[in-house]
Amino acid sequence: MNNAIDSLAHGPAKSRRERAYAAPFTTEIRMSSSKDRYDVAIVGASIAGCSAAILFSRQGLRVALIERNPDINAYNRLCTHFILASAVPTIQRLGLAERIERAGAIRNGAEFWTQWGWIRPPHSLESPRPQGYSIRREKLDPILREMAVNSPGVEYLSGVAARSLITENGCVTGVTLESASGAVRELGARLIVGADGRNSVVGRLSSLPQSVKPNNRLAFYAYFRDLPLVTGKVSNVWFLGADAAYAFPNDNGITLLAFMPHKQRLADFKRDLEGNFYRAFRSLPDAPDVNPAYRVSSFFRMLDLPNTSRKPFAPGLALIGDAAMSSDPLWGVGCGWAFQSAEWLVQHAAEPLKSGDPSSLHRALQRYAKAHHSALSGHQSVICDFSSRKDFTMLERLFFSAAVHDPVTARHFERFGHRLMSVGEFLHPRAILRAMLKHQG
Repeated sequence: MNNAIDSLAHGPAKSRRERAYAAPFTTEIRMSSSKDRYDVAIVGASIAGCSAAILFSRQGLRVALIERNPDINAYNRLCTHFILASAVPTIQRLGLAERIERAGAIRNGAEFWTQWGWIRPPHSLESPRPQGYSIRREKLDPILREMAVNSPGVEYLSGVAARSLITENGCVTGVTLESASGAVRELGARLIVGADGRNSVVGRLSSLPQSVKPNNRLAFYAYFRDLPLVTGKVSNVWFLGADAAYAFPNDNGITLLAFMPHKQRLADFKRDLEGNFYRAFRSLPDAPDVNPAYRVSSFFRMLDLPNTSRKPFAPGLALIGDAAMSSDPLWGVGCGWAFQSAEWLVQHAAEPLKSGDPSSLHRALQRYAKAHHSALSGHQSVICDFSSRKDFTMLERLFFSAAVHDPVTARHFERFGHRLMSVGEFLHPRAILRAMLKHQG
């Protein structure tokens, strides 16, 4: 198991019904001839990879979707399951929204507590709450993968892992795959896409420049059934200075509780994880009452999840999702950015791929990288800074305090949390001036 996540077996495991979703796919999984060449080869069949496969397929392109895990119903266990409102347009364009709503996805939102009180923006028909989705990955991933596998022109290759990249004249032209039995084959494509997560093999093989910034918080979490929140289905986040916590409601009455202490508290939590976890939540303002709730999982811990960013392209290669940028899970941005970055890549690369012009494709990948940087780098910088500190900056104190008392600042903060505005828009002089005027110590 990954060093970053470890089950501590302090409670009942999920039942077979909790783990499984729907019926097995009826699509035949085929292995192609090693002579086959694709328009796009995508390594990783999770959110980013499946989204890209579906969207490339709609452009009439031939896609190889490569997944190391042989279980077609596999899902990512290391996740907050929170999808930002900024990703909803992509979800709708994929045709995914109705499917996940039928599977129990809830329209999410969030309210935030700091030492100045609760940030609870008022909403109305004229100013509705920004809403994304919350749905556990054990439901989301199989639904999305089924859509990808059944998309015309997509060939699903499971149980094989990327082992090396094939290059010609400085351009990536293929990938070497290895099965569990040790069989090796080469697969060619005009574009190789790394969608294989935070510890991306494709990213490592590409040797693309990478930035790693520390995250000085740990994370301990578990899943609970029938855990009522004072906000109903709206998520709660507590910013406690050095520590943080959240309660994220999901489908089927399941709520994810996570406590994120500073790394200096690791020894305490190792001695008594369960006791410290429950004590931490009972001490929170308007804390959910964990006593009557039924814990349906073990406790999990994430001990080292740094913030990473890679250059998202090289000639013949692109990175999307966590392979390109992965962040502190406190902010719940990973799923949303996976959907969005997949769509940005297809928007820029599909036409050049259809034209068959390598130079046009290279320019398109440069534009994708520029769009990715423009949309996400500012947010990532803020997240990196926040995850490295114990206390709030003066600007954070200003906005936290003002947002408690001022509806306009509260809505401004909420939209920023859903990544519906840039950092520059959030820190617009007018917004700062209003926060200064509404700040109450």
